[in-house]
Amino acid sequence: MTHEEAAVRVKELTEELLRMAHEYYDLDAPSAEDYEYDQKMHELRDLEAQFPDLLEPDSPTQRVQGVASGKFEKVTHTVQMASLQDVFSFAEVEAFVQRVREAVSEPVFTVEPKIDGLSVSLEYENGVLTVGSTRGDGYVGENVTANLKTIRSIPLKLKDAPSLLEVRGEVYMPRASFERLSAQQEAAGEEPFKNPRNAAAGSLRQKDSAVTAARRLDIWVFNLQRIEGETLTTHAQTIDRIGALGFPVIPYALCSTADEIRAEIERIGDSRGSLPYDIDGVVIKVNDLAQREQLGATAKYPKWAVAYKFPPEEKVTKLRSIEIQVGRTGALTPVAVFDAISLAGTSVSRASLHNQQFIAEKDIRVGDMIRVRKAGDIIPEVLASESHEADSEPYRIPERCPVCGGPVDRDGDEAALRCFNPACPAQIFRSIVHFASKNAMNIDGLGPAIVQQLLDEKLIGTPADLYTLTKAQLLTLEGFKEKSAENLLTAIENSKSQPLDRVIAALGIRNIGQATATLLCDRFGSLDAIRSAKAEDIAAIDGFGEVMAESVAQTFARADFAALVDTLLERGVKMEYAAKAVASDRFAGMTFVLTGTLPTMKRDEAKALIESHGGKVSGSVSKKTSVVVAGEDAGSKLTKAEELGVEIIDEAELLRRCGE
Repeated sequence: MTHEEAAVRVKELTEELLRMAHEYYDLDAPSAEDYEYDQKMHELRDLEAQFPDLLEPDSPTQRVQGVASGKFEKVTHTVQMASLQDVFSFAEVEAFVQRVREAVSEPVFTVEPKIDGLSVSLEYENGVLTVGSTRGDGYVGENVTANLKTIRSIPLKLKDAPSLLEVRGEVYMPRASFERLSAQQEAAGEEPFKNPRNAAAGSLRQKDSAVTAARRLDIWVFNLQRIEGETLTTHAQTIDRIGALGFPVIPYALCSTADEIRAEIERIGDSRGSLPYDIDGVVIKVNDLAQREQLGATAKYPKWAVAYKFPPEEKVTKLRSIEIQVGRTGALTPVAVFDAISLAGTSVSRASLHNQQFIAEKDIRVGDMIRVRKAGDIIPEVLASESHEADSEPYRIPERCPVCGGPVDRDGDEAALRCFNPACPAQIFRSIVHFASKNAMNIDGLGPAIVQQLLDEKLIGTPADLYTLTKAQLLTLEGFKEKSAENLLTAIENSKSQPLDRVIAALGIRNIGQATATLLCDRFGSLDAIRSAKAEDIAAIDGFGEVMAESVAQTFARADFAALVDTLLERGVKMEYAAKAVASDRFAGMTFVLTGTLPTMKRDEAKALIESHGGKVSGSVSKKTSVVVAGEDAGSKLTKAEELGVEIIDEAELLRRCGE
């Protein structure tokens, strides 16, 4: 690679890593897997080593990622909470051991599992927990003391404690707690967290400590940061000491050679599936604290430790069949059904195959031996076909719907095949589940199982039929008592008052979600106006495209859909819309972006204020952005605005321009 090519690649990697780190550490919403992030970081580090002049002080390899959230007080760490350098092979572990051996005499290493959670500091004065904080950027974190106190394994008071003690640990969500939380979120129509790590981070950053307590987090303590009045000489001694004080401490093994370390890594790796929590690697540290001082550290990493990261676990199993699931909009999704395997601690026997194109590209056939992994250690995915049976044939999705028998076809250029029969039982089931969900009509207590019961007993056939249910009918269903029947009927009655935009979102028009339903209602104001709107008029709405506009117009023109809307009206669903009050049009045609924490206003309040003066608020900065309103801890959006020359103002200036 030439120097010029390396410079281009370093810039690309830097931008990607900063974006991914922001999503992972600050938003708790990663778009990429940990393994992908680790590999990109590894590539960047190698390029900077090969071309030292390309190493910048603010490179992702030189800084701990993450920033303190504006929601909590900031805490400056007395002892830096540094991160560790990642390695991905035994060869790199051996190289680390060799470097240490060349620098210090006869080192001994501790080897311990690397918990996949959120790093925190716990500070005690005279045995009493005074401050608990997140790592943040390693120097400044967030004060989450109240939330940490809800974790039962964290001692609030220590017996026979030193006058000052600070320890570091990893807060995590046990798998059982994660599965319970995911089930609750899905039942409530909420989007579940992607994995236990993000669930732990999101739970620890709750403003309401009662929410954190309900999430049932736990902690492993793995380091002594500070202690007064005692002298300890090895890491093993520190772990044993803080364990004796009552902390749950990370298990460790002492190793003297690379071979011993490798054996311990393999042992820990083999145990992953049986652990009640997630680990994503193994940490190797020099045990002797004086030798650590001698080895020192770089700007980002201590030279006396590395973190060996496990690659995503993959296993080969036999594909027994391919099932076809029919979604709410008629999309046919092929699902691989295979012999159960254990991945990342859970049994897996199914994975989506997405569409016919995916199946054809990987040449997946029934009877194949297939390679499977969990993307992000959560979502099962088929990676490849390892081998075919002698008499196997290429698989093709059936030309008729497996539920209703109706013909299937593509809609335009999209990859998915669809069943276009509106009376398809699978579509009816999923459409009613969607109609009742939290982000639609919000009918509390009407989950998938009850919807299926109602359909099986032929008590409903469309969403409108929900409004004809009686207590007597509900009491005939298994699991219903007087109170539960009354509660469901009350929730159904309350849903009649949902505004028009929520009703439109609930009706499940293809390509139309809550945000676009609101835009539609803002533009036309009433159900009658929307029903009579032409596609070209709808497409003129900022935020709509031709496909979305055609979808709305064509759906409202369908006789069955029109009949459903009329029936809902007859049964009391109000479908009224109160347009947002517009104070002025001074921001008409302008697009604003909000970034950072404003001094007095919440993000939603600032957005509402801008919209009340005719402006639009976007989530990203581009050349079309008119103004960026920046608050404290503004991040990459502010940087991009500066690069593009977009006007930047603060909250005070925004209020002045609004005449506030």
